[in-house]
Amino acid sequence: MTPIPLGRRAFLRGGALTLLAAGTDLAAAAPAAGGPGSKPGPGPAPGVRFGLLTDLHYADKPAAGSRHYRRTPAKLAAAVERFAAEKPDFTVQLGDLIDAADDVATEKRWLGTIHKQFAQIPGPRRHVLGNHCVDTLTKAEFLDGVGQEKSYFSFDAGGLHFLVLDACFRADGVAYGRGNSRWDDANVPPAELEWLRADLAATRAPTVVFAHQRLDGAGRHHVRNAAAVREILEASGRVSAVFQGHSHANDYREVGGIHYATLAATVEGGGEEDGGFAVADATGDGALVVRGFRRQADYDWRA
Repeated sequence: MTPIPLGRRAFLRGGALTLLAAGTDLAAAAPAAGGPGSKPGPGPAPGVRFGLLTDLHYADKPAAGSRHYRRTPAKLAAAVERFAAEKPDFTVQLGDLIDAADDVATEKRWLGTIHKQFAQIPGPRRHVLGNHCVDTLTKAEFLDGVGQEKSYFSFDAGGLHFLVLDACFRADGVAYGRGNSRWDDANVPPAELEWLRADLAATRAPTVVFAHQRLDGAGRHHVRNAAAVREILEASGRVSAVFQGHSHANDYREVGGIHYATLAATVEGGGEEDGGFAVADATGDGALVVRGFRRQADYDWRA
């Protein structure tokens, strides 16, 4: 399990992780099919293209440390512009769309503001619940605010299968909401684990998983029963990659043959090049290439 330092680009090929200097062109660096001396290719033909961003933490309040809440709309505008050009088949935000407010009315106002802008991204949009999304609000209130029916679900696109998980439950099984949670007490409850096992058993397609809290190890930013989740993912033999947020910095781990990429948080930093988002191209054979923008790292997962 090798973490990627910040400010680096990375790709994985043939099981070997390669670090690239920031700014290196990924397509030129990744070897093309055809052996030594072949011209580099543009990456796999996309069976599906999807946009990714995480931890926007929008709030109309002053910056706190490295978190610049009022800069989020400007960073999101850059992502909307890029996604409009890239035309993803769908976009996923990996949680913490909003930061926690002191009261429900303020939180709903912040959610309405940022979701109106987020809705400018073309194509379907899916939301992973983050702990801040359901700190002041209940899950029902947040989901109603973004027009999404469920907090965990699956869907198919481009010959692939996709899973959205919800780990916003305390260890005792109580769902987050109304200030009853702790950010470092995230759990996937038994009913969701059973759903996950059955859903994976019902598909034969390469599968990608989206989560907010991390699933690639143990620690305060990780799901407490992450090992149980990983056991199900690995046993299926279908899951190629997991995209997650919560800890705000680029990180990469390969665990049990599955790629785990933690994405850079949008809220971090107040500069023009701060924050991050990504566009991923995936094919039906499980190959996946991620192009990162701003502070987001690149990844190339082609066997």
